[in-house]
Amino acid sequence: MSSAAEPVPSSQPGAAPPPRTMRRLEPAAIAGVMSRELANFRTYWRGTTFSSVLEPLVYLLAFGLGLGATLVDEVEGVPYIQFVGTGMVATAVIFSSALPAMFGTFVKHRFQNTYEAILAAPVDVDELVTAEMLWIAARSAVYGCVPLIVTFFWGLPPAPGMLLVPLFAFVTALGFAGFGITTAAIVAKIDQFNYVTALFITPLFLVAGTFFPINGLPEFFQVIAQANPLHQLVELVRGGAFGFEWWDLARFAFLVAFAAVTWRIAITRLRARLIQ
Repeated sequence: MSSAAEPVPSSQPGAAPPPRTMRRLEPAAIAGVMSRELANFRTYWRGTTFSSVLEPLVYLLAFGLGLGATLVDEVEGVPYIQFVGTGMVATAVIFSSALPAMFGTFVKHRFQNTYEAILAAPVDVDELVTAEMLWIAARSAVYGCVPLIVTFFWGLPPAPGMLLVPLFAFVTALGFAGFGITTAAIVAKIDQFNYVTALFITPLFLVAGTFFPINGLPEFFQVIAQANPLHQLVELVRGGAFGFEWWDLARFAFLVAFAAVTWRIAITRLRARLIQ
């Protein structure tokens, strides 16, 4: 009885090469999606930059100069305008990351069919979401630094730790970009973003320690505020301006974990939406 033929080892001449294993995230695919976003951004950057920069500056001038000149001189030994200016970095970040991610993702998927066209190329959902989050975060990191720079004109002294502020803003914006993409993949109608803004985004930036220290809140709300990524960003920015503490490493680790979790959730929810 003849034995079954053994498979030809791949080392023998003429054997077919083993199939190439594709990486989970292809840098070329991510770069391609980001280059498309950059090309589109060149057509509307003025309006986006105007709104992303002006709104935090209005809060900065209204609270920092208004309250600072009439009611509050300083907070925790810091002039109030500088206290608010360093905190406004977080406000600029969430306004320029969560909201564009929500509305941009919804419009591209539901109205323009942009994602369907992108996925027809050799790009998968993981790479698409990663590229979108990286692009939004890079843009937000730039916008987030504007309130800090403006505060220099009101006496905030430059400090070496401020060089890390773009990194802090970038990681936080990654997390909120993932939050925005997830929200856009879940809601059925665009007007439902009003609920998300009122119930989540507005409370997050109001109770981030931007305008007042959270230690003035009731103890229960202080515990909740500690879970607010914006509060961690505010404290890191103030650490860069006035001096870091050892527990700021834990704050940064929290932001990295927040970004990683929202990234995975965004991929899962958008994939489920796209394959419906």
